[in-house]
Amino acid sequence: MYLRQTTRRYKDKTYTNHLLVESVHTPRGPRQRVICSLGSLEPAPAEAWLGMAHRLEAALQGQVSLPGSPAPIADHTEKARRGTRGARRSAQAATIEVEADRVAMEESREAGSVHVGHQMWQQLRIDPILRRAGLSPRARVLTEAMTLNRLIAPRSEHAMPDWMRRTALSDILRVDFSALDDDVLYRNLDRLHPKRESIERELAAQEKTLFNLDNTVYLYDLTSTYFEGQVRRNPQAKRGYSRDQRPDCKQVVVGLVLDRDGFPKAHEVFDGNLQDHRSLAPMLDALEKRAGKPAGATVIVDRGMAYAENLAQIRERGLHYLVAGLQSERNAWREDFEHDEGWEDVVRVPSPRNPLQKKTRVQIKRRSKDDVVYILCRSEGREDKDRAIREKHEQKFLADVQKLQQRVAKGRLKQPDQIQQAIGRLRERYPRVARYYAIAYDADHAQLVWHEHADKKARATKLDGSYLLKTDRHDLTADDIWRTYILLTRVEAAFRAMKSPLMERPIFHHLQHRTQTHIFLCVLAYHLLTAIEHRFLQAGIHTSWWTLRQQLSTHHVATIVLPTTSGRVLTIRKGTTPEPVHRDIYTTLRIPAEVMRPVKSWQPRKYSDDNKR
Repeated sequence: MYLRQTTRRYKDKTYTNHLLVESVHTPRGPRQRVICSLGSLEPAPAEAWLGMAHRLEAALQGQVSLPGSPAPIADHTEKARRGTRGARRSAQAATIEVEADRVAMEESREAGSVHVGHQMWQQLRIDPILRRAGLSPRARVLTEAMTLNRLIAPRSEHAMPDWMRRTALSDILRVDFSALDDDVLYRNLDRLHPKRESIERELAAQEKTLFNLDNTVYLYDLTSTYFEGQVRRNPQAKRGYSRDQRPDCKQVVVGLVLDRDGFPKAHEVFDGNLQDHRSLAPMLDALEKRAGKPAGATVIVDRGMAYAENLAQIRERGLHYLVAGLQSERNAWREDFEHDEGWEDVVRVPSPRNPLQKKTRVQIKRRSKDDVVYILCRSEGREDKDRAIREKHEQKFLADVQKLQQRVAKGRLKQPDQIQQAIGRLRERYPRVARYYAIAYDADHAQLVWHEHADKKARATKLDGSYLLKTDRHDLTADDIWRTYILLTRVEAAFRAMKSPLMERPIFHHLQHRTQTHIFLCVLAYHLLTAIEHRFLQAGIHTSWWTLRQQLSTHHVATIVLPTTSGRVLTIRKGTTPEPVHRDIYTTLRIPAEVMRPVKSWQPRKYSDDNKR
């Protein structure tokens, strides 16, 4: 123990006070604890204060002063005793005697992935965005819970309440979900639907500030999502070209715009039979509402939106374009593709996730015509893919031609006009390979005849693996243009993420507004996923949310049951100690390692007895 002097000035007068202080050991290291205040010890000299502290410590330990010692310090000793007893009582309050054989652990719930999702939700400041959108506290909590479900273990609204009760979501959000049912979640979809645009607009602006994002490049592409069951009350649910290989199901088409770093900027839900090129104008309108008018930015789209009218729509908004050219445009550059002069290799670095990865060879050649820059590309990897696709289509085409030939030969199809219609349907069904074959009906012999255009097929084979890019950006090199166009694969990765780990498909909702809100929740969950993976990329770590989710599955919240010798039971609800892999994840994401603050409660002895039986 020692004495510490403090001073305080009041109305031009200085007051001195002395504190009796002791050093104590804590989990965070040595700390000083004040035992009591002794007031002013003057006029005693300062050199006598240390001796007084020693005598006080001795008196507190029960020692009696020797005859002839300095004046008694009983008053100060009594003050010190009162202060020491208070400190001991607070220390004893945290100390209990436990029956070790009866200690138990209950209600263990997965917490790691929920903790990460909740912390990223807070880092993106989504809750204030929902509040400004007019959602009540209850609606904001439900929206977060439903979004975290899509991020971690997607379920239907019917199964979602059970998932919430099986995780530590209630502990982390401090909300009781024990009485939650699916009807409440459906009603929350209804409340959330009219707020989607304002939420998406504010969130995009928020992320741009938080992550210092670049708004000079926009990546746009489409995908389809199919329904399960009979859908009669959704006018957008229609049959069309299915990217999910489910032509038997009705579907909707989803358009998504990302920035260069992969963060969503805008999304729209279209009719299931909408053609790709007809979606560009409404998507650009949606982007303008969410991100303003980004004059001078470059819009990257795929071949399906490379028509002249689409490029004009982009230019009318003061934007640049970078697209893959149509098949007919590529054929116009056939001679340049066939000549080996002027090609340059693209230097491709293996992925940090797989340093042994072998990149296929890509060659590019720059050409200009009519104020448009064309980049001719040849890819070894794409050559194998193009050949495999053509051969697959060719096998199916020839099989259908033979079936039609047999129908004509057996007299099942006799009318010439019907036969011509059947031939037209074949050409329409297989446009990639039908142009390499001549098919005709020989009325004199009542048979279908066909032969192969070998020269056309040979020319097409030479163009396997080749494709054409075009842009109005003259300030970019050929290498820059190719690498910028390849960013479009991030939209494809986004669709894969939304369809696989986030389980956007299949859709079970029958109402249009609930279908749209379901897709919006998937996009909201993708915001969290992108932010999580972006944090790791900033730290130089290439990983995926799927991998992180598996690693976090071992961090739990549990209730520790401690029966005491006094007859009562202490229960402590707290998170398990994070393992090194958990701490590394939390450190990278800049979130606390503590999942929740411990919650202590005392229960009667019967709690433990019932549990043991």
